[in-house]
Amino acid sequence: MTTTLKRITATVLATTLVVALSGCSHWSKRDRNTAIGAGAGAIGGSVLTNGSGLGTVGGAAVGGIIGHQVH
Repeated sequence: MTTTLKRITATVLATTLVVALSGCSHWSKRDRNTAIGAGAGAIGGSVLTNGSGLGTVGGAAVGGIIGHQVH
């Protein structure tokens, strides 16, 4: 995966996260933290594993768990 494609993928994921969270103003703080953690984890997992689907999903799962535990 080229560097340009990685940057485009990260930008698309970040934009999707921002758009998705903009409609979640009624969520509790824990719900928002879970979603933010999952989104950040997905981006991190994708970047660290060179766009691997398993890395992206794994990062989202770990990020969501961490985000859920943050108060």
